[in-house]
Amino acid sequence: MSLLNSEAASPPQGDVKLLATPVAQRLLVGPVARLAYTSRDGTPRLIPVNFLWTGQELVVGAFAGTYKIRELRARPDVAVCIDTTDGLPEVLMLRGKVTLTEVAGVLPEYATIQRTGMGEEMGNAYLEAIDKPGLRMVRIGLRPTWVGVVDFRERFPARTPEPVRAALRGSR
Repeated sequence: MSLLNSEAASPPQGDVKLLATPVAQRLLVGPVARLAYTSRDGTPRLIPVNFLWTGQELVVGAFAGTYKIRELRARPDVAVCIDTTDGLPEVLMLRGKVTLTEVAGVLPEYATIQRTGMGEEMGNAYLEAIDKPGLRMVRIGLRPTWVGVVDFRERFPARTPEPVRAALRGSR
């Protein structure tokens, strides 16, 4: 199979089937994504967030009453980027509208995110410290309606400049 044929066989940018690609599956393990949204004054915002991929939905936990929640309630359209920083870039881009669900206490997905990121012992200590009467959290859920994958090794190898391909061959 030629390089161009492998590109043609892949779903096009925007197709949610791209979530099943090896690159997307690797990146959906986390731990950090960048969440972009538009504030009520019309200016863009971009923030790093810890997340959990449920298999259908990207979930972020936030404390109720924060600016982020106020802004997302007003404008639920978002974009998310999860990427690598070493070697040839691998990038997963998601777009869609978020749903916001407020809960009393610690959001279960938030607890999972913290235990995964901090380790069981430290995560449990952190969760115990914040789980006080009156705590309210918001579940930010994104079911992507548009998905993009940038991957120059598997998805777009023919688009990798020849000097870069030569350097990669030399490093093996």
